[in-house]
Amino acid sequence: MTGFPALTLLTGLDYAAVLVFALTGALAASRSQLDIVGFIFIACLTAVGGGTIRDAILNREVFWVADPVNLAVAVVAAIIVFFTAHLLESRYRALLWFDAFALAVAVPAGVAVALAEGQGWPVVLVMGMITGCMGGLMRDVVCNEVPLVLKQGELYVTCAFVGALGAVFAGQADLPTPIALLICAALVFVLRAGSIALGWRLPVYRSQPPSPGAPKR
Repeated sequence: MTGFPALTLLTGLDYAAVLVFALTGALAASRSQLDIVGFIFIACLTAVGGGTIRDAILNREVFWVADPVNLAVAVVAAIIVFFTAHLLESRYRALLWFDAFALAVAVPAGVAVALAEGQGWPVVLVMGMITGCMGGLMRDVVCNEVPLVLKQGELYVTCAFVGALGAVFAGQADLPTPIALLICAALVFVLRAGSIALGWRLPVYRSQPPSPGAPKR
């Protein structure tokens, strides 16, 4: 893969992911009818959760510790949603679409960090998935919602995996890193949007009914 414009690209991706994931966290807080401190907590948890786990695994300085502006971005997003969420016709629908945008930014952010650290393709795949999925998982668990990543047949982790895989293949084809990350983002968003708007699903496991006389399991 060609040269990596590390600082500007990584910083921009992290800011974008933090902003949009913070909006989803604040929307989830509005659905749980929390106070403004709760909004800020959930927004920050959602915004930095995936990136924190990524950086801890890669043994690098956690991105929001190195640049606390990321926390400020999440706090501002939470405050804005606290005062404007009531204007939305469907906060859950808005959450789904903001989350789709956030996923399409966070997965490339994770891929970009792994590439900047010189990691091989298996680690690139996993870091893209962790960065994209873990913040939303934390948000949903804390807000007592069924996590989007675990909804039956829902394309979510699959979107992150396919997007990260697309970036890996683009890198193997010697495409510039920004192009590879753009391909990653496009794949993630198209698949997630298809799941939300068109009902795209994967087959799910269904146990077969026991035959007559078979022992119960």
